[in-house]
Amino acid sequence: MDFRIRRQFLRIAATVILSLLITTSASAQVAQNGKPLMAEDVFKNVPVIRGIPVDEFMDTMGMFSAALSLNCTDCHVAESSRSWERFADDTDLKRVARRMVVMVNNINKTNFAGRSPVTCYTCHHGDQRPKAMPSLTVQYGAPVVDPDELDVFFPDPNAPSTDQIFDKYIQALGGAQKLASLKSFVAKGTYEGYDTDHTPVPVQIFAKAPNLRTTIVSLFEGNDSVRTFDGANGWIASADRPVPLMTLTGGNLAGAKLDAQMTFPAQIKGLFSQWKVATTLIDDQEVQVVQGTNPGQPPVNFYFDESGLLVRMVRASSTSIGQVPIEINFSDYREIAGVQMPFQWTTTWTDGQSTTKLSEIQPNVAIDAARFTRPAPARRRQ
Repeated sequence: MDFRIRRQFLRIAATVILSLLITTSASAQVAQNGKPLMAEDVFKNVPVIRGIPVDEFMDTMGMFSAALSLNCTDCHVAESSRSWERFADDTDLKRVARRMVVMVNNINKTNFAGRSPVTCYTCHHGDQRPKAMPSLTVQYGAPVVDPDELDVFFPDPNAPSTDQIFDKYIQALGGAQKLASLKSFVAKGTYEGYDTDHTPVPVQIFAKAPNLRTTIVSLFEGNDSVRTFDGANGWIASADRPVPLMTLTGGNLAGAKLDAQMTFPAQIKGLFSQWKVATTLIDDQEVQVVQGTNPGQPPVNFYFDESGLLVRMVRASSTSIGQVPIEINFSDYREIAGVQMPFQWTTTWTDGQSTTKLSEIQPNVAIDAARFTRPAPARRRQ
């Protein structure tokens, strides 16, 4: 995939959406009423992938992209970059994709009781056409280890215990007493990603223990992108989204909750009911992997380096066509009020990649409770 083309398309598409969003639309009203919008409430011509929330629908688009290494305009008409309505136009690839979704759903329903072990990626592995002939190079070559693997996890009997790894993590951060004294913080810095054409823009983060978090990215043309988790619910209000206020559901809501909880990491050991420990490599450096699971949810991997600090977290969001992974890499730890905090993290998912770099963190400051309430729908700025 040519990621330069993909970034250019997403930047253009965001500009189109900015010019088309109308906050008084019926879909915006549904969002304001607190009910998650279904795909068919927002998008036209969705005969197969229906009955799922908008955020999950967008995740399925990312699954298609990752499974076939295609970008948006490969499946949609080129005019989509200039007109949001043209995304509804039929193409040959979209027709094939619908047949494939029906086929995969039937396979899973018939053979796996409705679970989704078979996905688009199962056969395609990043190629538009699945390969039918075995590869001798792969068969006899050196095994490729994917440290982000969630489904296949081989515990390491020689690795430290879960308690030992987490105790070392807490000590590396500054100790339990220092962590407990951190009740809130406000941070400032820059954010860059596909939605900014990888141009750094201002970002603010407001966080309050145990699990409140709001991130405000100042996008172009005076528009803010706001992500909020209020302890129970999550939203994204951004003009580059298909609706001006998108309610988070399912795995996206669980991910927003986990991100907010991990902002105050003293509680990490109590977040999952079961744990496994393994050892793997990231950039040729050995790391300890602790995998947490809860009933009915995809597992989450936490990666700790030799010093005990968290360097990566991998989680997944379940969709109607399989699980979509999200990888977050943490770096540049600095001491704030006696606590080591990451000043940089890069988030990678099937739809893009973003990097946040903080320049300052103000600990234990008073934060207005309104910062953590449902944000207003994104508005078109004249």
